[in-house]
Amino acid sequence: MIITHEHKEIFRTMKNFVENEINPNVAEWEKAGAFPAHEVFKKMGDLGLLGINKDEKYGGMGLDHSYNIYAAEALGYATCGGVPLAIGVQTDMATPAIAKFGSHELKEEFLAPAIAGDYVAAIAVSETGAGSDVAGLKTTAKKDGDDYIINGSKMWITNSTQADFFCVLANTSDDKPHKNKSLIIVPANTKGVTVGEKIDKIGMRSSDTAPVYFDDVRVPQRNRIGAEGTGFMLQMLQFQEERLWGAASGLITLEQCVEKTIEYTRERKTFGQPLINNQSIHFRLAELQTEIESLRALTYRATELMMQKQDVTKLASMCKLKGGRLIREVADSCLQYWGGMGFTTDNPISQVYRDGRLASIGGGADEIMLGIICKYMDILPKKAK
Repeated sequence: MIITHEHKEIFRTMKNFVENEINPNVAEWEKAGAFPAHEVFKKMGDLGLLGINKDEKYGGMGLDHSYNIYAAEALGYATCGGVPLAIGVQTDMATPAIAKFGSHELKEEFLAPAIAGDYVAAIAVSETGAGSDVAGLKTTAKKDGDDYIINGSKMWITNSTQADFFCVLANTSDDKPHKNKSLIIVPANTKGVTVGEKIDKIGMRSSDTAPVYFDDVRVPQRNRIGAEGTGFMLQMLQFQEERLWGAASGLITLEQCVEKTIEYTRERKTFGQPLINNQSIHFRLAELQTEIESLRALTYRATELMMQKQDVTKLASMCKLKGGRLIREVADSCLQYWGGMGFTTDNPISQVYRDGRLASIGGGADEIMLGIICKYMDILPKKAK
């Protein structure tokens, strides 16, 4: 992935936004368990940061995916994970399918306001019995005239308490699990849509997460994205963008952990010398930095191949797997060198330690990523294919 002057300018814009509009408010938002998404997203929309790789016809910049990935990398300067996660839902989880496969009417009604920051979007796929197992979801959307009647519930939905619309994956037929699903846009103010209480999480606390219930929710069939029965495939494509975004957005967070730990271990002295003078520490930090650069290279390569219209399912799954495991490894290793200070809630490393744990669960657990990689390597037991 070649980084141009234009890439650097978008990166600079995103970094400045993070440092001026997000970081000064993180402590307050973490305590509140949410942040003012409409306010923050509107400011981002005014800067063009919510539609970098989206069609100019609907308010986007019309740039290729590498610009979007590089902007996601700049989000790593945020001092929390919750707000970047909410932004990622808006740009790379709830809107890619609309942007690529939605009708002109859907794009005008929902995509354009999301790019402008006037609407907050949420992706409603996971259920209590079908998180990583997307094929096993139970929510139904049955035809009634020109409408769908949706019944079911979704769990762990990011942005849900402030969302203006949900991108819902539901069963629209009795066909096989991979052929019976459709992606449907459901406005949050539709009769029968209820958002439950915010979930009290161990991390990502500035991001609001809640269950969403659909009780005889009537929406027009024109709110469906793409052809009926293609929802599983479209969601898998959205997952590719989500997983690359997740890997990219964590890179600078990881580097910041290492850099801040270097600073601390230079200042902190034990037995008459700086902690960092211990070979076990400075060697370990060098190992971690090497791992971060490896993840960056993998993410950039996958992005390049995506722009060439190649199937990056295996590489995106590798990025997701490596990113989730690496943030746990880096945060845990670095926290150890902070000693008792690392075990305090206002420590920057403990923040990453708490927030980063989600990366190996949300958007497909590590075990699911391993299964996908094994499938592409053709090493699964034959009966499991």
